[in-house]
Amino acid sequence: MAFKESDVLKALSTVDDPDLKKDLVTLKMIKDVEVFSDTVKFTVVLTTPACPLKEIIKNDCIAAIHKHIDSDLKVNVVMTSNVTTIRDSAPLLPGVKNIIAIASGKGGVGKSTVTANLAVALANEGAKVGVIDADIFGPSMPTMFNCENEQPGVKEVNGKNKILPLEQYGIKLISIGFLTPGDSAVVWRGPMASSALKQFIGDTEWGDLDYLLIDLPPGTSDIHLTLVQTVPVTGAVIVTTPQKVALADARKGLSMFKQPQINVPILGVVENMAYFTPAELPDNKYYIFGEGGGFQLSEKSDVPFLGQIPLVQGIREGGDSGLPAVMKEGINAEAFMKLAESVARQVAIRNASMEKTKPVELKV
Repeated sequence: MAFKESDVLKALSTVDDPDLKKDLVTLKMIKDVEVFSDTVKFTVVLTTPACPLKEIIKNDCIAAIHKHIDSDLKVNVVMTSNVTTIRDSAPLLPGVKNIIAIASGKGGVGKSTVTANLAVALANEGAKVGVIDADIFGPSMPTMFNCENEQPGVKEVNGKNKILPLEQYGIKLISIGFLTPGDSAVVWRGPMASSALKQFIGDTEWGDLDYLLIDLPPGTSDIHLTLVQTVPVTGAVIVTTPQKVALADARKGLSMFKQPQINVPILGVVENMAYFTPAELPDNKYYIFGEGGGFQLSEKSDVPFLGQIPLVQGIREGGDSGLPAVMKEGINAEAFMKLAESVARQVAIRNASMEKTKPVELKV
């Protein structure tokens, strides 16, 4: 049966992206179509390398070719990705496609642990990832990435000195913990802490990144306002535990981003320490801090629920040893890989369905 490139595109126009609700041809996700006598080859450009639906999309493409052209054709589908962005070119972070705030209402809910493992999980899927440790008074990233005694370098760019972030496990990192002695407290007023965050953003040579994760301090503070006023934030991820006191504070953190004058999209809620699973009984779940609180928060706030992270000894050990739990096989890695897919998915949906972000203008 003779067929042309236009026939292939017509067939593939019947395949929708399940999240974006439009066909792959309209979304310009089909590239490099090649037609041979008994074979068709083309590339599908996904919106993220962490796309959880890649196999579904691939199989739907093959089925569409067989249905609309010839059931005997060999179909060679190349799956690749180009992370979407709606950021305008700007002097600050020009090569960063998405800036994601990781926030919590209160301390102790494992926000930094989630940030570190989420970063590594995204990088393991092929994304370019950076992390700013914006918790100036309680930096955790140096310990979690096993680089407590390291210091960033300095490079002159266009006559100006730029900080070179450290690189560990494929992640670019910057933290006040790299610049101050580990056993010394950072005793600064709010404006000084805000100034440090601005330096991490504007005076650091980040290069090209798909995702820059900002590990924020607990609560709603100067740091949060400085972030949203300095750069356009793609969206925020809210981390909570199931217990009532954590949920109450998480609700406040969530509502801060949703305020009309701030208006940062909420990518979703992560329920950390959702249940305890002992190593010797991996199928058992003990809901020590309550059950389903994070899901209920997401439902009441009308935002996505990104997933649950179990309370497992290996996650704590990974944080203490500087080897994130997602790097070891097991339920820990599975949970964080699913979280990475959920976050990447929500970023793609947000970029396809919402307006461009702009730095917030606040008079407070």
